[in-house]
Amino acid sequence: MTAARSFIAKLVTKPDRRDEFIALQTELKALVVAREPEALVYELLQSDVDPDVFHCVATFTDQAAFDHHMGIDFHDRLVPPILDCLASDMELGFYKSLG
Repeated sequence: MTAARSFIAKLVTKPDRRDEFIALQTELKALVVAREPEALVYELLQSDVDPDVFHCVATFTDQAAFDHHMGIDFHDRLVPPILDCLASDMELGFYKSLG
């Protein structure tokens, strides 16, 4: 059995672009849920302490599903403007699901 592929990304928005970021991420999440059945989890979390700090958590069934996600048409349309809303580079870590 192949291991699920997960990532956790920390994203810090420019305060004046936070609402735009949330709207873009909300659209991205809805499309992932609707069109990527191999995406087991796709969640955006906002900090209770700092409203400009977010974590995106995603788990895909395997590496092929993650690769598909990275190349899907809406990813290429939405991710560049999402990244443009950030105050600093995204911190991204990859993980294997255990158990």
